[in-house]
Amino acid sequence: MSLVVFRLLLLQVKKLTLINVPSSAGARRVGQDRAPDSFREAGIIEHLRSGGFELTDVVDLEHIVFRADPDNSHQQNLSLVRDTCKKVAEKVSGAVKSRAKVIILGGDCTVTLGVLAGLVDYLPQLGLIYFDGDVDLNTPETTTSGIFDGMVMSHIIGRGADQLARIGSRYPLMDERNIVLFGYNSESGWIDPAELEQLRNSSMGRYSLTEVRGRVVEAATVALCRLEANGKLEAKVENILVHFDVDVIDSNDFPAADVLHEHGLSFDDAMAALSVFVGSPKFAGLVITEFNSDRDLDGSLARRLVKAISEIMGRAQASW
Repeated sequence: MSLVVFRLLLLQVKKLTLINVPSSAGARRVGQDRAPDSFREAGIIEHLRSGGFELTDVVDLEHIVFRADPDNSHQQNLSLVRDTCKKVAEKVSGAVKSRAKVIILGGDCTVTLGVLAGLVDYLPQLGLIYFDGDVDLNTPETTTSGIFDGMVMSHIIGRGADQLARIGSRYPLMDERNIVLFGYNSESGWIDPAELEQLRNSSMGRYSLTEVRGRVVEAATVALCRLEANGKLEAKVENILVHFDVDVIDSNDFPAADVLHEHGLSFDDAMAALSVFVGSPKFAGLVITEFNSDRDLDGSLARRLVKAISEIMGRAQASW
C-alpha cells in the first residue's frame, strides 16, 4: 500500500483506539498517573461508543509514578520518561497502522513526545496544535525544577536531552513551522524568562491567551487555517495532532490541573476551541494531559470533561 493511499484511508474511517498512559514520570508530583482511571470511571468508553465510534482497541500501559530524583536535579526521571515515551510510540504506531485515529489519555505532557514519535513514520506531513497554558520551552540547562513536563516543546523541536529529542525516527520530531501554540497564559506566572526568549526567536505559530480571549472560536479557526493545506502557506500539513492540557482552563472554573493556572480560559471557551481543532478534516488524534485525580476526589470534574470531549468527538466525526 502506498503512503498516499494509506493517508487517504486514514481520513475515511471512524475507528478510534484509546490509549491509556497512567504516568506521572515527567511531572512534579503524583496524581496524573491516575487520570486514565478517572476518565474510564467517568464513562469515556461508553460515551464514545454511544457517539457512534468503532472503538477498535483500548490499550493500557504500565502505571508509572513520579519519584523524587535529587541526583539529577536538572533532568529528573529521564529514564522513566524516555521508556514511557517509547512504549507510547509503539502503541500509537500500531493504532495508526490499523487506520484508527487515536485518543491518548495522560498522564503528564511528556506523553506527547511518544505520540509524535509513533505518528511521524506514517504521517510525515504532521502538524501539531499545542493547546496548553504553558509553552514548555525550558531545557535541562534553563530549568529550575528539572521536571520534563516543562520541557516538552523544546524536545519536540530538537533541543534538550538527546535521549528525548532523538526519540523518534527523525530529528527534530517537528518542524517549528508546523506547530501552533494556542492559549498559553503569560499571566499565570508559570512561563519563565528563558522560555519567553525562546518564544521570541521561534517560527512557531503563537496565539497567546491575551490574543484569543473573547474571540476564541475565531482565533482557533485562524490557528487551524495556519496548519491546514491551502496552497498559500509554507507550513502545509496533511494531518493534525491536538495536544490538550487542562491547565489552559481557569482554575476557578475547572480546578483539576496538576499545576493550577488562574486567569485562563473558561471551561466552555476551552471546549469551543477544542471543537474547532478536533473538527478539522485533517484531525489524526487527541492527547489529553495534566488532569490530576487528587484534585477530583468525587469524580465530578472527570465526568464534566469526559462528557464534553465525547460530545465534541461525536460532532466532529462527520468532518473527517
